[in-house]
Amino acid sequence: MDPLPAFYVAHTRRSTNDECRRKPEWLNERKPTAVFFVIRISPFFRHSSFVIRHFPVNLSPETRVAGILVPLFALRSENDLGIGDVATLREFIDWAAESGFKLVQLLPINETGGDNSPYNAISAMAIDPTTLHLAPESPKDLTRQDFEAALADVDLVRLRQGQVKYSRVKKLKRRLLGRAFRNFRKHASQGRQSGFRDFCAVEASWLDDYAFFRALMEENGESEAWDKWPAQHRRIQSARVWLDRQSPKTREKFAGREMFFRYVQWIAHGQWSAVKSYAEERGVALMGDVPFGVSYYSADVFARRDEFALDWSGGAPPESYFKDDEFTQKWGQNWGIPLFHWDVMRNRAAFIFSASIMCWGFIESMHSPGGHDATKNFFRSIGTRCWNELADARRISPRTTIRPRKMARRIGVKAKNICALFSKRPAQPG
Repeated sequence: MDPLPAFYVAHTRRSTNDECRRKPEWLNERKPTAVFFVIRISPFFRHSSFVIRHFPVNLSPETRVAGILVPLFALRSENDLGIGDVATLREFIDWAAESGFKLVQLLPINETGGDNSPYNAISAMAIDPTTLHLAPESPKDLTRQDFEAALADVDLVRLRQGQVKYSRVKKLKRRLLGRAFRNFRKHASQGRQSGFRDFCAVEASWLDDYAFFRALMEENGESEAWDKWPAQHRRIQSARVWLDRQSPKTREKFAGREMFFRYVQWIAHGQWSAVKSYAEERGVALMGDVPFGVSYYSADVFARRDEFALDWSGGAPPESYFKDDEFTQKWGQNWGIPLFHWDVMRNRAAFIFSASIMCWGFIESMHSPGGHDATKNFFRSIGTRCWNELADARRISPRTTIRPRKMARRIGVKAKNICALFSKRPAQPG
C-alpha cells in the first residue's frame, strides 16, 4: 500500500474494548448472499451532502470491497486554512484509489452550531462552510487581492498547528466568502447569476427557511439557541412579522444577509458536486454517516416546529459494554435531539427524516447485515422526556418508564421496540 500523501490524518482514537472488536455470533451464521446497489435519489434531495447516484457497488462473499473512514476535518495539508476541505479530500480520493480502496466514508458534513458536532447539525440539508476550499479563484468570485487582504492579519502558522481552532477557522472562511459574495453581486456574469437563481429556486423548499434562520442567528450574536432569542424572534411567523415592521434599510440589509447564506450553499453545492464526480471517475464511492436527527437548535425545528416532539429527546437503550459509564449501562444515552411527529410528517411531501434516510440510509447495509451503527441505533432508539430548570440542560430522569404503546400514541407512530423515560420539560417560550 502506498504511503499517505502530504496531508495527515489526526484526532483518531482506536477502541481498546475487546468486546467491541469481537466478531458477532450472527456473522458466523450468515448465509452467502449477493447484493447489488444502484443508487437513485429524488431530485428534491440532490443538494444533500455526498449522495451517490448511479454508482453500482456489487457485494458478495466472493467479491469484497475495501473502504476507509476518515473525518474530513482531519485531512490536513500544508496549505490549508486550519481544517480539512474538499481539496484535500480530492487528494485523499487519489490515494484511496491508488491503494485499492473503493469506498471513502466521511462523518456528516451538515452545518454545525457552537459545539461543532457533526451529529448536532443546525440544518438537515445545509453543508458546513468550513468544508469548502477557499483560495484565489475558488470560488470564481474570490480574487487573489481579496484573498490576501483577508489573510493579512491571520497567523496561518499557528492556525495550521494542532487541533482545529473552529471559531477562528469559521471566522476566516466567513470573511473570505463575504468578499467573494460582494464580488459576485457586483461583477458576476449573467450566466453565473442565472445559475445562482436557478439553484435558489430548486432548493427553495429548505433554503429559504435556512437562510432566514441564519440571518436571525447573526442578529442574535451567532447563537443558534432560538429559545433564548428576543420573544419576537423565537417563532418563524413572529420573526417575519418583526422584519416587516423594520425600516426599508434594515429589511434590505437583512435580505442581503439571507442572500449571502444562499450563495454559500450554492458554492458548497458546486464544490461537493465536483468532488463527487471526481470520486466516481476514480472508481471510488463517497459514503456518509446517518445523522437521522437534527439539533433542537436547528433551522428545521425553528421553521417546522409542529413536525417535532420538542419535549422528547432521542437516545439509545442501556449499553452493557460501556464499562466506565454506570449511568449509560443502566439507563442508556440521551442524544438531545427531538423526536419526530410522524403523523404530521407523513402528510407532507418532504420532511427532514426522509431527506436523511434517502440520502444516507441506502449505504448503511454495506457493512454488515445489521447495517451501520447509526441505522441500528435508530431502530433501537428510545425517547426520553426532557426536564431541567434550564431549557438547554436536557437529561434523563430514571423515575418512570413509559410503555412503548403509550409513547407511540404521543408521537403519532406505531412502534413496538420503543421505550421512554419520563420526566418533565419546561414550557416552550414564545
